[in-house]
Amino acid sequence: MNASRSAQPWVPTLEEVAALAGVSSSTASRVINGSPRVTESTVARVNAAIAKVGYVPNRAARSLARRSTQTVAMMIPERTAEFFADPYFAEVIQGAAMYASSTEYSLTLLIESENDPEKTHQLLRRGNVDGALILSHHSASSSYRELARTLPVVFGVRPPGETGEEIHVVDVDNTAVGALATQHLIDRGRRRIATISGPLDTTAGQERLQGWRDALSAAGLEELGSEEGDYTPSGGAAAARRLLDAGVQMDALFVASAQMAAGALGVLKERGIRVPDDVAVATVDNNVFSTSASPQLTTVDLHTAAKGAAMMATVVRLIRGEQLDAEAALPLDLVVRESTGC
Repeated sequence: MNASRSAQPWVPTLEEVAALAGVSSSTASRVINGSPRVTESTVARVNAAIAKVGYVPNRAARSLARRSTQTVAMMIPERTAEFFADPYFAEVIQGAAMYASSTEYSLTLLIESENDPEKTHQLLRRGNVDGALILSHHSASSSYRELARTLPVVFGVRPPGETGEEIHVVDVDNTAVGALATQHLIDRGRRRIATISGPLDTTAGQERLQGWRDALSAAGLEELGSEEGDYTPSGGAAAARRLLDAGVQMDALFVASAQMAAGALGVLKERGIRVPDDVAVATVDNNVFSTSASPQLTTVDLHTAAKGAAMMATVVRLIRGEQLDAEAALPLDLVVRESTGC
């Protein structure tokens, strides 16, 4: 049986091209993908190696002439239940899809496999899409840094660690978000301002907490109390109970998301604390959680649909080979409602 098998032809690999050119595999891949961040001499060496060994990139479902699928993936490294419960994701996706409809690119949604995230990574690496948008609250998004070496990638939240030249981020200044909401409470005459932060394994959670601290420090006020939440109503309620059970005598509360603020409002009501008379509440996200709460919540509007559109616009420009700044900051607006005594 073995004798009847024909010998398999030798197929040159990317690693062999890289070795012959004297560069890393990731550098060789950047040359093949047309990245502008490679020197002319390196491009020449890699192209010479490609010609010598006859290397052809394996790009299933691509036109070899165009090397394009005309598809961008929106990657969500979150648990499925949290994704569907959080209006933030829906609004960003809507904005990205609306922008995509004005281009030649289609947007496809991928939710990372909880049990096997590498499967999703491999799908993106194999040339099935022209670019990717990474949208997550949590540090799981940092695992996609390596992908950005070979594929145009835009992050919706800056992943933990140093931002390198290959990382492009479209996000708000989350430190400014925390400072803006807290300063509004100070301007309302509140002096004992506690906070419920987002998860501290998230960049947004850390930075919004820092913004609260910065505003208090600038006003000469002490940090009264801080509890960590998880961007859910139940997490906000649990954090509010911990603050009150610890005896924190607050006259204002900055909550790092509207979902958590909605949960905190329920606890304040349970304890007989009036909003805004006894405790003024300011939060983040201008969505259904802020508008349907009673009282309606003063909030920092992050313009999340516009964020999705900006992410899509950025990845399209990267696919086309344009050189862009690593980070793009989005505008903020304070929407004042009943929870701070408008």
